[in-house]
Amino acid sequence: MRLLSVVLSGGAGSRLWPASRQAFPKPFMKIGDSTLLQQAIERGQACGTGDLMVVTNKDHLFLTKDVLGQMSDPPATTFLLEPKGRNTGPAIALAALQCARQFSGDTVMLVLSADHLVPDVHAFVASATEAFRLAQEGSLVVFGVSPTSPNTGFGYIEVENVSRESQGVKRFVEKPDLETAQKYLATGRYYWNSGMFAFTADTIIAALEKHAPDVIRAARHALETSKASGDSINFDLHAFGLQPDISIDYAVLEHASNVHVVPAKFSWSDVGSWPAVSDALTPDASGNTLPDDVVALDTTGTHVQVESYGPKVVATVGVRDLVIVDTPDALLVLHKDSAQKVKKVVDVLKARKHDTVHLPPVVHRPWGTYASLKEEEGYKVKRIAVRPGEALSLQYHHQRAEHWVVVQGQGIVQIGEVEHKTSPGQYRYIPLGEKHRLSNTGDEELVLIEVQCGGYLGEDDIVRLADTYGRT
Repeated sequence: MRLLSVVLSGGAGSRLWPASRQAFPKPFMKIGDSTLLQQAIERGQACGTGDLMVVTNKDHLFLTKDVLGQMSDPPATTFLLEPKGRNTGPAIALAALQCARQFSGDTVMLVLSADHLVPDVHAFVASATEAFRLAQEGSLVVFGVSPTSPNTGFGYIEVENVSRESQGVKRFVEKPDLETAQKYLATGRYYWNSGMFAFTADTIIAALEKHAPDVIRAARHALETSKASGDSINFDLHAFGLQPDISIDYAVLEHASNVHVVPAKFSWSDVGSWPAVSDALTPDASGNTLPDDVVALDTTGTHVQVESYGPKVVATVGVRDLVIVDTPDALLVLHKDSAQKVKKVVDVLKARKHDTVHLPPVVHRPWGTYASLKEEEGYKVKRIAVRPGEALSLQYHHQRAEHWVVVQGQGIVQIGEVEHKTSPGQYRYIPLGEKHRLSNTGDEELVLIEVQCGGYLGEDDIVRLADTYGRT
C-alpha cells in the first residue's frame, strides 16, 4: 500500500491576529517547539507516508520550504501552488489528479490540514491505520471527533450512535447555532467534522465525477494548463479561477453513499482562537499561560504572548481570563469570552487598509527577512537579514534614496555597475533611481540597517531588473 500525505496549507487565521497575518498565516505559527505545518507533516510521516504533497498559496512556497529545511528528515515533496484560494474541493481534486498521475490511482491519500493540533501522535496513527484499511476497500473516510462542548464553530457528522468503532455516515450538517449544537450533543449521535480525510486517488476522483463533475472538470483543465518547475506546479491564474469555490463536504461527502467516519482516538484542536492556543500550552498554578519573564500579580486564567525586537517588560495586575498579544506593530487585549470577535477587528482594519492585516512585523522573503524598526514622515529604518548564499533582486526606486550599513556578515553591495565588498561597520549610499543589489557572500547571516529617505516609502516603489527567485 502506497501512502501519500496531502497537507492543505491555506487560510489567513484571522482569529489569531495579530500573530497570524495574510503573509504569515496560522500554519507557520509555533505551538510549542515547532510550527503547526511541521507538526502536520510529521504526523503523516508517523503514519508511514513516504511522500508529501503540499497545496498552498504560491507566495508561501519559500515559507513552506523553510519549515521543511528545519526538519531532520524532510520527505520528498511536491508543491501545488495556488495563485488564490479556492477551498478544499478544488484543492483535493487537484491533489488527487496529480497523485494519480505522479504515483498511481490506488495510492491512499491522507489529507491533513496544516493548522490543526494533535498532541498524541501515537493515538492518531492508530486511527489512521483504520482509515487506511477502509480507504483501500473503497470508502471515503473522515475522522470524527467526539464533541466535548456545543461548539458552533465546527461542522457536525451524524451517525447511528457515537462509539469507538468506525461506521457509515448518515449525514453532514453545517455549523449550527448554540441551541442546535446543544441538541446534537444530547442525542449522542454526532461527531465534530475534523476536516481530515483518507481515500484513494481513484475513489475520490470517481466521487467527484459522480457528484461534482464541474469541480473535477475544472481541476483537470487547471492541471493541464499548469507549468511544472522542479518540485513545484504553478497554475495559470485564469484557468485556476474557473474552479468553483466549494468545500469537499459540499461537493462530495454530503452526497456520497460510501462515506465512513473513523472516531478519533486522539485529542484534537483546530487552534481556531486564542483560548485554543492557551489550552494547548501548560498553565502555571494560577491557570496562566505566559512567558517566564512576564510579571503576573493577582492574575488568573490569562494568556500572554510577546513578540519584540528587544527586551520588553510586560506586567499584569488584577486581571482574569484575558488574552494579551503584543507584537512590535499591534497590541490585542481581549476577554476569552470574546475570542471569536477578533475577526471583526481584522475586518475593521481591512476597511482602513491597515498593513497589520497583511504583513507581519518580521516579513519573510525568499532571501531572508526584513523588519521596519521606525517610520516617520520622510524616513523609514529597517533591519534586513540575508541568508548565506542569497541575494536581493537587482532593483531601483522612483521615490526614495537609501543608506546602508552592514552590522553583521560579509557581502557585496552593487551600486550601478560597481560592486563593493562590504564588511560590518561599512556604509553605502544608494541615490534615488540608481540600480542596486545586496548579496551575502559569507557563511553567516548578513544583517543590514537601512535608512530610506523620500516622500513615499511604500513597499510597492520597487522596480526589479533581475531576480534569482523569478519575481521580475
